[in-house]
Amino acid sequence: MIIKTKKNKLETGTFIKVALKNVLKDQWWVFLIALALMIPTFFVDTVWFIIGTMIALVIYFLFWLIQFAGVTQLEQTKMLFEKLSYEISSKEIMIKLNARQGMPVKWENVKRVVQGKDHYALILSKVQIIYLPHRVFNSTHDIKFFEEAILKRKGLIK
Repeated sequence: MIIKTKKNKLETGTFIKVALKNVLKDQWWVFLIALALMIPTFFVDTVWFIIGTMIALVIYFLFWLIQFAGVTQLEQTKMLFEKLSYEISSKEIMIKLNARQGMPVKWENVKRVVQGKDHYALILSKVQIIYLPHRVFNSTHDIKFFEEAILKRKGLIK
């Protein structure tokens, strides 16, 4: 069975939010390093270790924020932010710009799926995300089929 979706435009704010969450989830160990850098505060009577670490964390966060905001402005990624429809099958996801133009994405390219209360985010890489809100599906049957018959069988969600 092929699930055909309605056309949907990925907003830049949504992309930045989902991409930032993805990077922070992937690179959780950065916060452990920051915690380790704060430990000398307990042995030396100064708060500069905490202040310096907090500044470094803010710079780290701003680095990724600027990277993802920049991706939205690149000519190569403009297609991600146009109105697209999708044809989803158990073999591939066909991203369609119009009836004649499309690009297939194999399920092997999907690293993981983030399931929200009203969306699915298929993570291909740090900057490639297929964002599928529930409103793009034509029925609740399509959502259930997508989740249970495709995503669960592929082991992308539990």
